[in-house]
Amino acid sequence: MGASAGYFDLQVNGYFGVDFQSDDLSADDLHRACAALRNDGVAGILATIITEDLAKMARRLARIVELRERDPLVRDVIGGIHIEGPFISPMDGYRGAHPKDAVRPADRDAMNRLLDAAGGLTRIVTLAPENDPGMSVTRMLAERNIRVSAGHTNATLDELMAAIDAGLSMFTHLGNGCPMQMHRHDNIIQRALSLSDRLWLMFIADGAHVPFFALRNYIGAAGLERCIVVTDAVVPAGKGPGRFKLGRWDLLIGEDLVARAPDGSHLIGSAMSMPQAMTRLVERVGLSREEALRLTVNNPRTVMGHEVEHNERGDRGARAERVGH
Repeated sequence: MGASAGYFDLQVNGYFGVDFQSDDLSADDLHRACAALRNDGVAGILATIITEDLAKMARRLARIVELRERDPLVRDVIGGIHIEGPFISPMDGYRGAHPKDAVRPADRDAMNRLLDAAGGLTRIVTLAPENDPGMSVTRMLAERNIRVSAGHTNATLDELMAAIDAGLSMFTHLGNGCPMQMHRHDNIIQRALSLSDRLWLMFIADGAHVPFFALRNYIGAAGLERCIVVTDAVVPAGKGPGRFKLGRWDLLIGEDLVARAPDGSHLIGSAMSMPQAMTRLVERVGLSREEALRLTVNNPRTVMGHEVEHNERGDRGARAERVGH
C-alpha cells in the first residue's frame, strides 16, 4: 500500500488543542482535531482513552461514539478506539502518567462496561498481562477479534508467553511505560524484543520517548515487518509550544515539543505529528522513505485489517501530496 493511503495512527489521545479525555469534549472540538489530522496527511486514527475512574472512562468513550456518529469527517478519520488501561501495572515507573487510584485488576464485567460504552468501535485494548488474572480478559477480547496489547507492564517472560497463547498480539509504546532504571538484561524491553516474531511492537519516534539510536537498534532487532510507529499524540500535537490541559495535568510545552509532567519526572504522551515522525524516522533514525512509510502507513493498516478500509474515502489525491512532507 502506497503513500496515497495516508498515515494511520493507532494511538491518539488528542490533537490540535483538543483533549479526547475531556469531559466537555464538544462536536466542534472533535471536528477541529480531525480536520487538523486530515490536513497533516492522516487518513485515520484510533482515538485513545486512558486510565481513569471506570465511570469517567465509559462516559468519555460514549461521548466519542456519539460525536463520531453525527459528523462525517469525524467518522472518516476515527477508524476506531484504543482503550489504554485501566488494567495496567500499578507500580511506579511502569504505570507512567496513568493515575494510580484508577488502576485496577482486569475483570470481564469492567471490560464489558467499557466495550459497551465504546459502541463496537474498540480495536485495541492495552493492559498488563500480570494484572489480568488467568488471562481471562485477554482471551475474551481475542475471541471478539479485538487486538490485545501489552503495555505499562512488568510481565515476566512466562507471563508474556501465556498472554500470547491467550491472544495477546501487540506491545504498546515499547521502551516507555517502564522505569528509567531496570535490570540490565532481564527487563520488559528485552522480553518483548525476544518475542517480536509473535508480537507487533509499537514505538513513539519523537527522540524523547526513545533516543533515536536506541529506536534504530530496536527496529533492527525486531525487523521492519513487526514494527509500527504511533504518535501517542496529546493536546499540543499539531499546535506547537504553549500551555495545555491534559486530563489531570497542566502541561507546558517548550520548543522541543516534548510533553512532560510538571515536575519533569516523566513524559505524558507526545506533541509530535505524523509528518514530524516521518521526518525523524528518515533524518534521525536513518530509514528510507519507503521504510518509514511501512511503519506509519502499511503496518498499522495490516494490523487493523479491513477495519480501516471503509475510512478510505475522501480526497486521496490531496492527502497524498501531504504524506511524507
